[in-house]
Amino acid sequence: MCQHHRKPKRDPCSAANNNEITVEHTAIKWTVSFQLKMIIGQATLTCRLLTKTDKLTLDVRDLSIRSVSINGRDCDFRIAPNVYTFFGSKMTVYLPPDLQKEATILTVIVQYGTSPDATALQWMKKEQTADKKAPYLFSQCQAIHARSIVPCMDTPSVKSTYEAEVTVPAGMTCLMSAIGQGSKGDDESTTFFYKQPVAIPSYLIAIVVGCLEKRDISDRCAVWAEPSVVEKAHWEFAETEDILASAEEIAGKYIWGRYDMVCLPPSFPFGGMENPCLTFLTPTLIAGDRSLVSVIAHEIAHSWSGNLVTNSSWEHFWLNEGFTMFIERKICGRLVNEDYRQFMAFNGWTNSLMPAVYEQFTPTHQFTKLIQDHTNVDPDVAFSCVPYEKGSALLFYLEQKLGGAEIFEEYLRDYLKTFAHQAIDSYQWKEHLYRYFAEKKDVLDTVNFDSWFYGVGMPPVTPNYGQAMAEACEVVLKEWLSADESNISEITVDAYSSMQPLQQIELLSQLWQHDPPLEHYKLEALNNLYKLNESQNSELLLNWLRLCIKSKWEPCIPKALEFVASQGRLKFCRPIYRDLAAWPVANKKAREVYLRGRGQMHPITAEMIAKELHIRHSTHTVCF
Repeated sequence: MCQHHRKPKRDPCSAANNNEITVEHTAIKWTVSFQLKMIIGQATLTCRLLTKTDKLTLDVRDLSIRSVSINGRDCDFRIAPNVYTFFGSKMTVYLPPDLQKEATILTVIVQYGTSPDATALQWMKKEQTADKKAPYLFSQCQAIHARSIVPCMDTPSVKSTYEAEVTVPAGMTCLMSAIGQGSKGDDESTTFFYKQPVAIPSYLIAIVVGCLEKRDISDRCAVWAEPSVVEKAHWEFAETEDILASAEEIAGKYIWGRYDMVCLPPSFPFGGMENPCLTFLTPTLIAGDRSLVSVIAHEIAHSWSGNLVTNSSWEHFWLNEGFTMFIERKICGRLVNEDYRQFMAFNGWTNSLMPAVYEQFTPTHQFTKLIQDHTNVDPDVAFSCVPYEKGSALLFYLEQKLGGAEIFEEYLRDYLKTFAHQAIDSYQWKEHLYRYFAEKKDVLDTVNFDSWFYGVGMPPVTPNYGQAMAEACEVVLKEWLSADESNISEITVDAYSSMQPLQQIELLSQLWQHDPPLEHYKLEALNNLYKLNESQNSELLLNWLRLCIKSKWEPCIPKALEFVASQGRLKFCRPIYRDLAAWPVANKKAREVYLRGRGQMHPITAEMIAKELHIRHSTHTVCF
């Protein structure tokens, strides 16, 4: 029997006593100071006692607490640092004797300020933005950084509604992961009001402050960006409503009201973040041909898997990301065709999962498990594509065993409906799977769930991925590898032009992985035929430039330096800088470009690239 009401074990990454008391609503009142690089204000937590207790324990990190009151009365509190600094500190609030009974409702007001070094906040000087006219602020709370901007139960197993009142300098716009309720202001400042009526975990609290403009896409979708970027972003993401409608066909009704996006400055080091009502996006998705909008499908899919049904701790991260990757590819399959979905899944296996297992980690590494042990582990360090791709592969495999896409989508909708607004673990997921497919228990019993859950390395079974689109890549790959100077001019652009952008990227990736490196005359022919240096697709450019650098083709150096100087996404900058640093001809130029531009870089990007260039020792462990 499915027992989805069973409470998961305590989250090892949080000090919260959420087994005794829970937070049901959070009211935030903030003033944003770019001068101080601080957020100053208060958080009002509405808490309910689940059992008799004499304390409330919250997660905090580098917060300056000025006062705490409960139901209007000042109270004592204590802050105890964790031996592992990435966990921050445990804040214990002591409850008055008459407020310690089960079911008691508490109103806890904490007045505080953040640190200029708050790990959730990135303060950008105007030079780091696209328009270079005003400073910029954005947050990144996943996985355990919300505790650096608000005292909270910083675990995905606790969900609460929230509202916010945020005051920012006049002329700037504040956006949050919630529904806007208007604003008011004067010549000095503007106060924005937000409400999130759907209970969310703390890691989905988000804020952006900057010089921003909005363009509507549909009645419920819009994109925000700096003025010089907003029209390009509007065109690039114009299909968002269609993607959202396809997602609803697969997963059920969209409950969040709005699906807005904000295209962040080019120094933003990440790809995207699924903050509810306001997805964060990197500007490197603006390819000019809508070829990278699968990222939008991924973030939209999170509206169900992750934001609605949430992993109870980061040890079960695959419930967020594996399901989201699976749904993303189903959305893309509807928008393109089933062959495309199959190719995306195959590409994820070969170009993401295998490198993570064999290069980022090792086949015996604990972080290649689907269910991990995060006792005394920073979840950022454990981060990789393993939960994404291994989790998605498990669902793809189960779909094939249990009757195909139509049957499995009916199960998927039931799963999302059953656990909506809850946080669950892998065992609750498995119990529901057995309950739903009770008549196919014999089939499920043939699945080695222990190997999938706890096995290191690659999964115990390789799903049967369709090869139609992969075969097309293989044909063109062989054409280039077998060509010589006497017949290379016979290769035409036709086969390449007929490919999907993902196939073109796959082709370049395979050419890059091939040994020995490609000859220079082939690189010149590739560029002349396919106009690769002119591509606006950043994923394609990454693979093209790495291919050129591997072959030590000097004409590529200016383009590679221009690429890393134009944006700060770690996925692109870090490998290109690493490749250039290992090439004596390019090493000095790469260092010069870095030193000239590091003042405009995101601090994490600057630190990571410095490490690649051996300029200074990195003091942070960051995994992207």
